[in-house]
Amino acid sequence: MPTVRNWARNQACIPTAVERPTTTDEVAAIVRRTHAEGGRVKTIGAGHSFTATAMTRGVLLSLERMNNLLDVDTVRSRVTVQAGITLSALGDRLAEAGLAMPNLGDINVQSIAGAINTATHGTGLELGNIATAIVGLELVDGRGEVIRCDEAVNADVLHVARVGVGALGVLTEVTIQCVPAFNLHAHETIERLDDLLADIPALAASAEHAEFFWFPGSSKCQVKRNSRTDEPARPPSRLAYVRDKYVAENLAFGTVCRVGRRFPSLAPKIAKAITGLADERDLVDRSDKVFASPRKVKFVEMEYGIPIEFLADAVARVRDLTAELSFPTLFPIEVRVSAGDDIPLSTGYGRANGWVAVHQYRGAPYEHYFQGVESIMNDYAGRPHWGKLHFQSATTLRDRYPEWDVFGAMRARLDPDGTFRNDYLDRVLGPVAT
Repeated sequence: MPTVRNWARNQACIPTAVERPTTTDEVAAIVRRTHAEGGRVKTIGAGHSFTATAMTRGVLLSLERMNNLLDVDTVRSRVTVQAGITLSALGDRLAEAGLAMPNLGDINVQSIAGAINTATHGTGLELGNIATAIVGLELVDGRGEVIRCDEAVNADVLHVARVGVGALGVLTEVTIQCVPAFNLHAHETIERLDDLLADIPALAASAEHAEFFWFPGSSKCQVKRNSRTDEPARPPSRLAYVRDKYVAENLAFGTVCRVGRRFPSLAPKIAKAITGLADERDLVDRSDKVFASPRKVKFVEMEYGIPIEFLADAVARVRDLTAELSFPTLFPIEVRVSAGDDIPLSTGYGRANGWVAVHQYRGAPYEHYFQGVESIMNDYAGRPHWGKLHFQSATTLRDRYPEWDVFGAMRARLDPDGTFRNDYLDRVLGPVAT
């Protein structure tokens, strides 16, 4: 079999087989057969996780052909989709139905299954991660049985399986609580990092969706504030979009990263130059088009959620860390916020989070940098994004999730024989409890 790699190409595996089912029945048959043979199954969507969560030496299920919109309930603003549909395609289909997701992150190439399994999130003090919008799902458990759940049927499964980290089953369908389609007014400014850290609550409250990007080596940040509006769309021209999103943020930035990787001493000067060239932007467009931007420059990433009251202190400590690195970071640090929820293994369980995301250009050293950031986040009971790099284990994580054992019990119920185990899950969740 050929080697399978993720988007960032930092994870790879050689599965015994790659299956591309188109229906739930096909998925169930594959899992039943593999379970009977004592084998393992893992599922991959768009491959946008930076961890080895989808890697396997067993059967790899690709959901790329399970990408259909199955039902639209316009009365309750709900849609049911196959789990392999990408967030990008979903946005287009929702817009056709006059609907939208309440919130999204800034990348939309992931499958909906991958996004909710890893508790992927956007930014917004009153908005939880994408999984909080899931009101029903269908999965195939470790023995090949199909389980359907919603608020009335198998509600205990729904409660836990919205964030399953790939350990509970193969998601085949999800039902999403949407909202009526809306436009966002996007306003981007350049502001000083010290001013932002001095009043994080003010930043978080300044827009429905607020975040900032800071380049180590610069004193300034790019701040993004997006809020709902009744204004008609006034998107950037096609020329301006290509200039800003493809030429500046991808082509030119990729060139800068390659230079920085070859000549690390230039990185601080590059950071100041990039921040100095950034312009303020003001536009109105369809919500999903504002949330997401194309990302062509490959990187690896770590992101931690911490109690929001510690966010300013944590970012200041990361700033101090970056000043001492022997090899500088070539990517900005992203800072966001999100609401809490009640999903047992969600990074938002029981608390609002402040988020610190650190990146490094592909091929540049990142281990010392990421380990230093993780050490800082450990001081605040930080929870790593399940789809991004971290060095935690089940031993270090279990006390950070009050319903850890609730998840473990559901895992033992749905996959008692460990059909969905792999090395990554053995490390971060431990063995299946029996």
